[in-house]
Amino acid sequence: MTGRCLFVGPRPGLLGSPLPMLWLAAGVAVWLLLRPELLQDMPLVWRAPLIALGAWALGAAFVRPLTLEVGEGWLWRQAGALWSRLALWGFAGVIAGRGLWG
Repeated sequence: MTGRCLFVGPRPGLLGSPLPMLWLAAGVAVWLLLRPELLQDMPLVWRAPLIALGAWALGAAFVRPLTLEVGEGWLWRQAGALWSRLALWGFAGVIAGRGLWG
């Protein structure tokens, strides 16, 4: 890798490191595989945007370590963007909230 590491990342902190984001994305993905009714029980008006947000957030989290090697381009900028990482935390929060209290 070009001076970047999965444990540290280009920026300090939890949101800057790709490894905790990978763990979070993997946990949410497994949880949705085990309990798909968390999204299936929602009305389509809420489910469709949430599925789109989740697909982007999980995809960006899984792709980010691969883009660290390249270090340039549109995908690298979007996968490392703060809003992309916050979308993952927001999606995980919605899924966790529905799983625990829904």
